[in-house]
Amino acid sequence: MFIKRKSPYEKEIDALLKKEEAFFASRVEKKESFLNKKLEEKVPDQLQGKLDAAFAKAFELIFEKGTVVIEKTYMKDKAEVQYFINEVNHYHKGSRKTLKAFSKKAKGTGRKNLLISGTTGIGLGLLGVGIPDIPVFTAMIMKAIYEIATSYGYEYESDEEKAFILLIIEGALSYGDVILEIDDEINDYIQTGELPYNYDRQVQIKHTAGALSKELLYMKFLQGIPILGAVGGFYDAIYMKRITEYAGLKYKRRFLTDKR
Repeated sequence: MFIKRKSPYEKEIDALLKKEEAFFASRVEKKESFLNKKLEEKVPDQLQGKLDAAFAKAFELIFEKGTVVIEKTYMKDKAEVQYFINEVNHYHKGSRKTLKAFSKKAKGTGRKNLLISGTTGIGLGLLGVGIPDIPVFTAMIMKAIYEIATSYGYEYESDEEKAFILLIIEGALSYGDVILEIDDEINDYIQTGELPYNYDRQVQIKHTAGALSKELLYMKFLQGIPILGAVGGFYDAIYMKRITEYAGLKYKRRFLTDKR
């Protein structure tokens, strides 16, 4: 009996689908931590609105002026050269190992940014810096995603790419049916390269900012308290991990889809 062996692409796609399934399984419903429950009564009612506005403004500033500055922090030219090297190696060998080199590079950038965000968040928390940390944290999120995108050979400056990134961030911080709906939108874009006909960037920024502020509400409140704020700042790394993990999955899906 003849058994057809799977190609490197098919093996990578199978592995990717399993990882996506595991990610969604961990996001079925939100479970409030003991710490969040303790802080719930102490958080001012108006803080949510302030966080929404701060994250939305941070995205706008980065999209308008900040991308060039962020690129200088990770040596974009060097990252593009590494992508080209990986592309040439895979063209000549076509093995699963050369195919996995792209995701290996992306994971490496994710771990590095995770460490940076955690260290920065804890440091600012020790000083009692909460809401003013939001532009810094948002820039770090964008830097991490830019590096992942570059590892797979994608740009991030067009309106379509900005929408893709905003959806990834919102999806990473969502639960249940909501994350599945957002994931479907992302996958549709991967297949067609087209945004929904009714897409509005301002509305999407509002949704993404809302997802961030909802998740980080209690921790940013805690981060504003000197010394104790180090605990809140540590959560920057936790959410950075979640975002970069999901971003890695979606860019890899996109990369494999395009290669196939």
